Amino acid sequence: MTSKIDTTCKIFYFQDYKSSPDPIFEISAECLQPSPVPIIIDNGSFQTRAGWACKGDELGAPRLLFKSVAARSRGAARSETQIGNDISNLEPVRWLLKSQFDRNVVVNFEIQELMFDYIFSHLGVVNEGSVEHPIVLTEAPCNPLHSRQMMSELLFECYRVPHVSYGIDGLYSLYYNNTLSDLTPLHTGIVLSSGYHCSHILPVINGRLDAANCKRVNVGGSQAASYLQRLLQLKYPGHLAAVTLSRMEELLHEHSYTATDYHQELEKWRSVEFYEQEVHRMQLPFSAKGLGGVVSVEERQERRTQQLRRLQEINARRREEKLQQDQERLDKLLTVQELLEDGYLEQFHKNLVQLNMDSAEELQSYINKLSLVVEQGRQRLLQASEMEQPMDEGDGVTEMDPDFSEENTETEKPVQPVFNMAEYHQLFVGTERLRVSEILFQPSLIGEDQMGMMETLQYVLARYTPEQQEALARNVFLTGGNLQYPGMKERIERELLAMRPFQSHFQVMMASRPAVDAWYGARDWALEHPPGGEGWISRQDYDEKGAHPPVPRRLVGNRRSLHVFVPSCKWAPC
Repeated sequence: MTSKIDTTCKIFYFQDYKSSPDPIFEISAECLQPSPVPIIIDNGSFQTRAGWACKGDELGAPRLLFKSVAARSRGAARSETQIGNDISNLEPVRWLLKSQFDRNVVVNFEIQELMFDYIFSHLGVVNEGSVEHPIVLTEAPCNPLHSRQMMSELLFECYRVPHVSYGIDGLYSLYYNNTLSDLTPLHTGIVLSSGYHCSHILPVINGRLDAANCKRVNVGGSQAASYLQRLLQLKYPGHLAAVTLSRMEELLHEHSYTATDYHQELEKWRSVEFYEQEVHRMQLPFSAKGLGGVVSVEERQERRTQQLRRLQEINARRREEKLQQDQERLDKLLTVQELLEDGYLEQFHKNLVQLNMDSAEELQSYINKLSLVVEQGRQRLLQASEMEQPMDEGDGVTEMDPDFSEENTETEKPVQPVFNMAEYHQLFVGTERLRVSEILFQPSLIGEDQMGMMETLQYVLARYTPEQQEALARNVFLTGGNLQYPGMKERIERELLAMRPFQSHFQVMMASRPAVDAWYGARDWALEHPPGGEGWISRQDYDEKGAHPPVPRRLVGNRRSLHVFVPSCKWAPC
């Protein structure tokens, strides 16, 4: 996806992607008959994906993909808010960006309502006062009850939707990949999901999510992008403004990778040959206006002429100022001398004391010297004005500088540039390519005082019996946009080999499309489970029971517990 201009040096240009506004689709008849088709919304903290629960290549894919951000100035009207792809470039308005998420939990429901308005209007849902389509919505594992309650209130009371189903994105992705590969239903396994703000370890026991042993690691793609930005800003302090978060996200997606053995890979980078072969030179945009080139004889002659003129003007101004000061002092001395001639002896002696002089003879001597200086200054000014006249008619360089001749100019060689502006505007991305993804395994690199993802996985496995550990390790599933680094699967396998007992078995499977498989899994689930059945909350249920049933706060809910094949059932999280 990047344009490479030199395969030996690996010089890449930043693409600086500009998003274009999403079109407003017309709703298809297939989405209305025989009953309204569910709308699938993968409400991700980095990107939102929305579409219809239909089969086929066109309607069966996400119709909308946009970043989960909104930009609105303080005091601006609601209609002036820009959502997602309406913001072509995020950097100029980054200080205005707002998200509905805090970490991976929805807390700002005003922004969430704007997101829903954007989705429904662009999908062509124009019903007045209500949305007649069921909604399948993803949410965070163990989503707080308050967040679920506010989301249900927004959907049922503001949009009057008939049915809502909530599910975990990582389990939807697992469900889709099982059906895609025609595998037998997975009853026991463990899901490693890493998104924009955090990562999760989700154990599935006998077809049900074990919510009590789900763990979260507060490291994701957002922390990786910020870490990479800090590294490059420290490395290139002259390009602070050019090292933006958008470009760092591009570096993460296009140029980063995960080392199978982190320390061994760092040792390889000590080799000059390895560095020259693997370093990526990212070319920043720059203007060639200031580049130095070959300076011709005429240009050198013109520059020298201009310098001489500026020096002459400066010297002339200094002479005029000096002459004016001397003339003022001479006038003052002559005034004192007139006091003596007029007979004002007392005033004359007072002025002599102020002038630090002892007698009239000393005053007369000083007047004679100063008169001579003033006269000489006037003559110099007159000569300088006469010499400036030929400078206006010609270049006058040979008259002012006798050493400058045509013979000297013919023998001089052109001046070659010694400063490479293009290379100055290059970012050499070396070990940073593997250091940013390493924070998943070593959060201490960014100052986070917590376990890495694999240490947390080991802690979760230790909470089960040896038989359950074996079953879980045999089905390790990787999903999420932050696990798409090359080499991630191999690194997980190596870490599992180190932590599991001798001769034990394990298997690691990567999602086919880690970033969007959650949406496809929710689509397939909605196609197989029509609204009104298990896993759906109806408007009648909401009107009767409220946003959630009154259950004890510490109860790990098993009311229609979350099954791996029904990942969006109603359950009371811990």
